[in-house]
Amino acid sequence: MATRRLRAFKRWMSSNGFEWSNALEFVDTPEEGISVRALCQLKEGDIVAKMPKEACLTVRTSGARQIIEDAGLSGYLGLAVAIMYERSLGEESPWAGYLQVLPKQECVPLVWTLNEVDELLHGTELHQTVQEDKALICEDWKENIFPLLDSAPSRLNPTFFGIEQYFAAKSLISSRGFEIDDFHGFGMVPLADLFNHKTGAEDVHFTASSNSVADDDVDDDNSNNDEGIADEEALAEKSSTDTTDLDAAHVENGNASDTDCLSDTGDDDPSMLEMIVVKDVSSGAEVFNTYGLMGNAALLHRYGFTEQDNPYDIVNIDLEMVIQWCSSLFSDRHSRSRVSLWRRLGYSACGDQNSEYFEISFEGEPQTELMVLLYVMLLPDNAYHMLDLSLSVARSGHESSDANLLDDNIFAIKSCNVSKRSLLTKKVRDGLLALADTREGLYGLEPIEDDIARLGKCSSVKERKLYHSLMLRMCERRILQRLRHYASEPFEINNHSSSRKKLKSTKRKR
Repeated sequence: MATRRLRAFKRWMSSNGFEWSNALEFVDTPEEGISVRALCQLKEGDIVAKMPKEACLTVRTSGARQIIEDAGLSGYLGLAVAIMYERSLGEESPWAGYLQVLPKQECVPLVWTLNEVDELLHGTELHQTVQEDKALICEDWKENIFPLLDSAPSRLNPTFFGIEQYFAAKSLISSRGFEIDDFHGFGMVPLADLFNHKTGAEDVHFTASSNSVADDDVDDDNSNNDEGIADEEALAEKSSTDTTDLDAAHVENGNASDTDCLSDTGDDDPSMLEMIVVKDVSSGAEVFNTYGLMGNAALLHRYGFTEQDNPYDIVNIDLEMVIQWCSSLFSDRHSRSRVSLWRRLGYSACGDQNSEYFEISFEGEPQTELMVLLYVMLLPDNAYHMLDLSLSVARSGHESSDANLLDDNIFAIKSCNVSKRSLLTKKVRDGLLALADTREGLYGLEPIEDDIARLGKCSSVKERKLYHSLMLRMCERRILQRLRHYASEPFEINNHSSSRKKLKSTKRKR
């Protein structure tokens, strides 16, 4: 299990001040890469690894620091340059022993071809998002990386700074990066990035000191807003609001024992990062970190994999799709006026004015704001005009003389105290069914049974892209099936909203 590259990596770690428990076994397989397993039982509170901050690959520690800072680059863009630069040095790089265990690139949709994106992600939550990300990153390369090849003080090797190399570096940052501290910012943390992810099943936790190890000031903005959504949200998922308690970014396998854990002196060493066991782990088991509580669209987008029966899966229905459905029944004017009233009532969709959508939960339960919008769109004209008048008069500071003509449900909508059960009229249920059909139509004409059959014949190792794209499609389409059940059997549905936090990976504009 200890391959040549793994032995070289261990030697590199030892020479750079890394410490790890004897209870951790590093496993290297051609199919799954390097992983970590427990050789004996790990107990909660065990420290199983320590990583020096100065041995992490960041803009601050890279030999390309001056080039990066002179070019005015920072954040993920600067880190990508640092990775490409260190790779260009080969064995002369201080991180050669670490870089040789990294894949050339992670198998995230960002590095798929456009044909693969169109074919495999068609209809899913990621299709347009990945297209937009690829376009933005191409622009980044043209505007920021390509000029470095001529302007850098010491001429850079263009072989290592091409657009493919930039995409590869971005994929590594998205799937393996950590927020280290205020001084080092975002970077690559050897050893910590070996632990695989498992949603809601964290075994180890990545922690960093809140103390800065430098005296000079840190850039106020450590990110580039034009670098693409994938990296911005990867940072949000992998860093805590308190830098003393940070989630690890990438987990493959890990374990430690109650007798072989590393010593804890009780002193807060600001120069070290740690991996700490947060729950007991059995001998022989894989130790997992977690990237956060996120659905399969987010997992595939950032890390290149999905999970079966992921309870944090969601499907989004765009506001524009709802408006088009309404306009097909009434008129564009009708749709615009009803949406306007809905907004004046204080309701809104997720996203922003350029990309607005409604979430359908794993259980098939639609977002309350969508239900209210459908209800308002389908109000009879007299009820709509009374609600509109009542709202206008209330905003002027007077009581409406027609207020007593409004039914209880409209009063509830007006006060934002409405229950989903009361909104499930026959017309609203029909609207939900129509939207479910329209949303599923984005996947094409093949029934979900075809996706399930293809997935059953697909290898998650040899056909990774196809397998995980099919898993995403199947999970999303099953949510739409549950939405149909919700709309068809309203009185059997538990209308209590799930307390789980649905983490979004992308904007959902189509």
